[in-house]
Amino acid sequence: MVAGNGGFSDFLRDVRSLFKGPVLAANVLPVFTGFWLALFFNGYSFADYWQVFVLTMTGGTLVMAGALVINNWYDVDIDTIMERTKQRPTVTGHFSLKSVLVTGITLSLIGQIFLLFTTFEAAIYGFIGWFTYVILYTMWSKRRYTLNTVIGSVSGAVSPMIGWTAVDSGFHLVPIILFLILFLWQMPHTFAIAIRKYDEYKAAKVAMLPVVYGLAVTKRQILVYVLCLLPLPLYLTSLGGAFVLIAMLLNIGFIVVAALGFSAKDDGKWARLLFLYSVNYITIIFLLAIIVTLPVFR
Repeated sequence: MVAGNGGFSDFLRDVRSLFKGPVLAANVLPVFTGFWLALFFNGYSFADYWQVFVLTMTGGTLVMAGALVINNWYDVDIDTIMERTKQRPTVTGHFSLKSVLVTGITLSLIGQIFLLFTTFEAAIYGFIGWFTYVILYTMWSKRRYTLNTVIGSVSGAVSPMIGWTAVDSGFHLVPIILFLILFLWQMPHTFAIAIRKYDEYKAAKVAMLPVVYGLAVTKRQILVYVLCLLPLPLYLTSLGGAFVLIAMLLNIGFIVVAALGFSAKDDGKWARLLFLYSVNYITIIFLLAIIVTLPVFR
């Protein structure tokens, strides 16, 4: 890889863009939450599992980073068209496409090897997330079908399963509900981005729901998915009443924000509000699941 002329700071900015820093960080938190909760529900000590923790977090992060890098490599043509992606190093030429592809594949393989040193099940979930994002989403559905959002949501939703299954079997209600929360949440979150960047997606001919079927259909879909989130905290009573209450209140707030779209005079401003609420929503949910299971709160 070759840095641009702006020096080390520009290089770091390019690396952050290549790895889609905020997206990567958002996916790492659920891995940690899944791992932490698996320890909690099995009565295991973190001190006894710190090596597994390092392998899980490193492996999960590398697999996801590799998938995001390959996505940047593959999407360079549409990234050239879309305003928000024109500064990615694959577009500017700061990093060669060959080096980006090699980096993505290498990180993916190393990450999978790390996960194999935890459990085979964790490695399977890591591969499912990678395959769904790289092959089924990036290379197959993103440009062809509006279902690309549903397919892409699966890849992000497996992250707590990776963390949990590094410790225990994934056939447990808690990781399954966390999977469903992440899966359903990603739909309104992604639709909010698609509405805000409607013109760019249209110019790049990416088959996002608002581009293909319009804003009215998209707003209805957003509300449906947010409504589906509403009952899920009730299946997590094992995390305590405080968690269930706060999560339910967050869900009600989510519904209110989604419903505001039907009377919004400025769809762009409303989509930004929805986007910001969704980001804070998922962060609070997964941090709260950790906080309420800390020894001091039990």
